[in-house]
Amino acid sequence: MRMLKHTFVALALIAVAGQAQAADKKVAKAVTPAAMKLDPATSEIKWEGSKKIIKSAHSGTVKLKSGEIQMTGDQVTSGNFEIDMTTITNTDLASSPKDQAKLVGHLKSEDFFSVEKHTTASFKITSAKTLKPAKAGDPTHEITGDLTIKGKTNKVTFPAVVTTTEGRTEAKANIVIDRTQWDVRYGSGKFFENLGDKVIADEIKFDVKLIATKS
Repeated sequence: MRMLKHTFVALALIAVAGQAQAADKKVAKAVTPAAMKLDPATSEIKWEGSKKIIKSAHSGTVKLKSGEIQMTGDQVTSGNFEIDMTTITNTDLASSPKDQAKLVGHLKSEDFFSVEKHTTASFKITSAKTLKPAKAGDPTHEITGDLTIKGKTNKVTFPAVVTTTEGRTEAKANIVIDRTQWDVRYGSGKFFENLGDKVIADEIKFDVKLIATKS
């Protein structure tokens, strides 16, 4: 009788252990990181720069070249992407093609982004802190990473809204940088005197929307 009792106990322990092992496997499977490839065709990067004293601004776009993000469930864990600087465009001067071409040429020159020498810019995520949004549309992550422009790298941090639905991830962010940290100094009051109303603000704003799918 005692032996039968010990046998039942042993079988029960084996069953519990088996269930725990199966549960562990399910958990491990659930948190396995997934690589998501960024889609340049549907992703968008918009920029805006302005003058500091008078009310004047220019805007445009630049295209994503390639990239990927790593996701664990709905959480961003890492990622990187590359921007094709040769694709810089202007949108606010569409009615004046000559002025538009002149501005784009200037942006690509040594005064600004030196595109002939530095055809790409890049961003690499170094950390992604998960946030608890109070309502829909609030940031879900605080992203920190290394932004490289004109061969110079600086750390930037910004909030992002990341949503995943049926294997498709969308990440949106508004990013503001001080261009002079990347040696884009043209028209900056920090480095040039007596510019008057020609002073260009050091801040550049980027409105970013990245679309990624499972690779």
